[in-house]
Amino acid sequence: MQQEKKGLFISVEGGEGVGKTTNLEFIIDYLQKKAVPVVSTREPGGTPLSEEIRELLLKPRDENVSEVTELLMMFAARAQHLKQKILPALEGGDWVVCDRFTDATYAYQGGGRGMELNKIAVLENLVQGDLRPDRVILLDLPVEIGMDRAKKRGELDRFESQRIEFFQRVRSAYLQRAAQQPQAYRIIDASLTLDKVQQQIQIVLDDLISESQRI
Repeated sequence: MQQEKKGLFISVEGGEGVGKTTNLEFIIDYLQKKAVPVVSTREPGGTPLSEEIRELLLKPRDENVSEVTELLMMFAARAQHLKQKILPALEGGDWVVCDRFTDATYAYQGGGRGMELNKIAVLENLVQGDLRPDRVILLDLPVEIGMDRAKKRGELDRFESQRIEFFQRVRSAYLQRAAQQPQAYRIIDASLTLDKVQQQIQIVLDDLISESQRI
């Protein structure tokens, strides 16, 4: 499956409590001020059907959810999201900024749940073809600090309620992927003040804008 892609695709990744919501707002606002046509979305979610799947995934429940069930639901939501929102936006020349994408699946289901990465890769290729984010902005933070922030936000969802060891594996998986794909990843130190975090992000965005103007 070959996609015609004219816009740029940015995913914003990170564990719990790293400040994704605040910094996603900053990214969208900054790009709009630079006259970049941009669409903001999230995973799982982004379309009515995908948002329904998100609710099923995040809802705390007594029933033990199979890792395979969770993985398939993630990619079911992603397939719909791509077809209905992400690909049309990219083909129309918009930049797409997504709150998590498939790197999160490798981190949470692969690192956190311990699923075999080749199983994730099979679904990734089936659902996405050759589409990958042009840039992955990874907000990185020690797990203890992130979980403390997440708890202060209120009631935890099914993923946020996992043990701290789960999130340590998630963080390690993210950092390992960043080391394997230095051309795509940009690691942001999210333990700094918000000002300094956003200065780091601005450098990444300015580089992307410059690159897009040279193409």
